[in-house]
Amino acid sequence: MRTISYSLVAAAVLALPGLAAAQSPLRLADALAEADRRAFGNRQAAATAASDRARAALPLKGILPSARVEGGVVRTTDPIGAFGTTLRQRAVTPAAFDPARLNDPAPVNNMTGGLVLEVPIFNADALTGWRAARSAANASAAMADWTSVTTRAMVVRAYYGAVLAQGKVAMLTQAQRAATAAVKQVESMVRQGVVTKADQLQATVRAGDVSAQLLSASNDATTARAQLALLLGRTEPGTLLLPTQLPTDSAVRAFAAQDTAGAETEGQRDDVRAAQLGTSAALADRQRAAATMLPRLNGYARYDYNSPTTLYAGKPNWTVGVMGSWSLFGGGSELADVAGADARARGARAGEEAARANARVEADAAKRLVTLTLQRLTLAAQAAAQGTEAHRLVEKRYAGGLATVAELLGAETAATGAALAYAAARFEVIDALAQYRKAVGADPGALARFDTLSHAASTGAAPAGATHEGPTR
Repeated sequence: MRTISYSLVAAAVLALPGLAAAQSPLRLADALAEADRRAFGNRQAAATAASDRARAALPLKGILPSARVEGGVVRTTDPIGAFGTTLRQRAVTPAAFDPARLNDPAPVNNMTGGLVLEVPIFNADALTGWRAARSAANASAAMADWTSVTTRAMVVRAYYGAVLAQGKVAMLTQAQRAATAAVKQVESMVRQGVVTKADQLQATVRAGDVSAQLLSASNDATTARAQLALLLGRTEPGTLLLPTQLPTDSAVRAFAAQDTAGAETEGQRDDVRAAQLGTSAALADRQRAAATMLPRLNGYARYDYNSPTTLYAGKPNWTVGVMGSWSLFGGGSELADVAGADARARGARAGEEAARANARVEADAAKRLVTLTLQRLTLAAQAAAQGTEAHRLVEKRYAGGLATVAELLGAETAATGAALAYAAARFEVIDALAQYRKAVGADPGALARFDTLSHAASTGAAPAGATHEGPTR
């Protein structure tokens, strides 16, 4: 009599064949650090924030003193210009007042040089504009931080999704080997007259189905690794060596119990902080628009040099002054600016309220999702254990001639499916925890704590991967 062997790999992930033991798998903490530095979205957001910080300094031109150096060369026969140039060069003589010379002067050369200092005294629009620009730059920096948090949550999902995908490949690889061996055994038993041709066909169909699932799982695993590499900012996927197991059931549950016990406040979310700063910027911009209708007061001082042959030569002239200006009406453009700034402020206020409300909704939904996935994990663990036990019982019945090959193959299929679902349920809890931390304004990277925990297979309700030997018939 022959033995029919079926492999039921119930753990979510198994050791992949062909990996060198000396290689160290990529840890989640390392993946997060790499994404912080190299992720495309993070780098774009950081560049935008840096650009906004640079632009925030532009209004300082109307607040801080400025100094410049001037120089030039002039040659003129203009009567006023020629006489003025001669006077600036301290070269006026009685002959210079000759009417013929005044009316028809000879060409005069002048090398001009100047040192100029401008001192803003009161420019309300520049002050309020600077405050608006600073708030806008801070809002951009907060959004860059939010992009980083979002990326970290995506990395957690992609990282453990890739681990799950390669574990599914390992599981189905074992199932394919067992199904192929079962087909050969059934063929031998058909020749011996122990089972019918129908049993052989059913075993062949089962083997083909497992092979199809393995092809799909292999493709999914390749895609998952490529997506993780892209998320980390790698232009080429390269070789990603990942852990062979998801965190244990007990580790996931312990983290969930501790993490959801102390929810963070939604005010700590960077997108909410960005919305608050955006409102501050809009309010300051409204003040800037109104300040354009206020008087301006600026001072200046300058040293001027005039020489017919040399820059910055001759006796200098100095000038000190204060200039006041007040634009009473600019054709209505200032009124349009005020109206537009006021509308933008109202929009920013609405956006801040929406961000706060959205944060509350997301936090509540994320917490409920953690509870839901934990409940699903419990059911999946029970189903995996029950599937293993059902498979064992059907094997006994088959050995006693009380069950058909179809029933045995069905039990093995159900058990393998339950094991896959159990692994997926554990991944869903991990992803829900990352999304929860993001939703409440905490760091999803805290899940890197799993790096330091044991990656042994789950105990208790989780069935251990094993090869079950059916009794002889």
